[in-house]
Amino acid sequence: MSELVTGEAVALELRPARLPSRALAVLLDLAVAVAVYVAVTIVLVASTSSLDGAAQTALTIATFVLVLVGGPIAVETLSHGRSLGKAACGLRVVRDDGGPIRFRHSLVRGLIGVIEILMTFGVIACIASLVSARGRRLGDVFAGTLVVRERVPFSSAGFMPPPPPWLAGRFSGLDLSAVPDDLWLAVRQYLTRAGQLDPRVGWAMAERLAADVAARTGAPVPREVPPPAYLAAVLQERQAREARRAFGGASAGGGAAPVVPVVPVAPAPAAPPPAPVTPPAPSSDGRPEVSRDVPPDGRPGTGFVPPA
Repeated sequence: MSELVTGEAVALELRPARLPSRALAVLLDLAVAVAVYVAVTIVLVASTSSLDGAAQTALTIATFVLVLVGGPIAVETLSHGRSLGKAACGLRVVRDDGGPIRFRHSLVRGLIGVIEILMTFGVIACIASLVSARGRRLGDVFAGTLVVRERVPFSSAGFMPPPPPWLAGRFSGLDLSAVPDDLWLAVRQYLTRAGQLDPRVGWAMAERLAADVAARTGAPVPREVPPPAYLAAVLQERQAREARRAFGGASAGGGAAPVVPVVPVAPAPAAPPPAPVTPPAPSSDGRPEVSRDVPPDGRPGTGFVPPA
């Protein structure tokens, strides 16, 4: 990684492109430029066959300058440092302070590139790139530019480890309002890069940061809690409070629905079993005797006797 300082005194960590990737990008750009130059030359030769030799020579030189020199300059200026080959290789041309290039940067790079790339077949550019600490060729040195990689391989440096489970809610009563934002940023940067530091250096940084946070909160660091775990737990507590403040207590608490108590209902009493019906005894003439309490249609009697 190369550290660049912007005009606002902000340090940028960029990865300069090395010779293999830059050479591949230049070959792709030259292949496209030569193909366009050959096509344009064929069209001009077919359309200017009636001209004399001097005019054809002038057109050939103009075509060479416009296509092989002016074309890359225009493409690099309009794309802010990303030609076709650089876009395919994940590269970009930037200024020394990390900003986008302008026309003057592309013009200086293109004019010097004619000498160190086209006329010497890239020998000067390769030597200059190998000698330079940032892999810059002469065009980059005179233009004040740098070719950097845009597609950096994924790294787990940005992963912030969570605190131990036994520290969950341990520091919920701390007053974190006095801790400044720059100290929180330092704690977060330490936690994300703790795995890349030397163990002794990382432990010393954790102790210093934990002491600074404890001095602002007014509560000392518990002796049984390691400084890295203390920082992770305090930072998680701050993030939880910010989430509750932004989304409300219900969202921060998980949004669980209230529990409605269920009141048991007593079962209804069972109906008494129906009384057994005794069949009527047969009469003297052999026909069954109909009870006076049961009407002829078989419905049970109500006990009401109609008047005579």
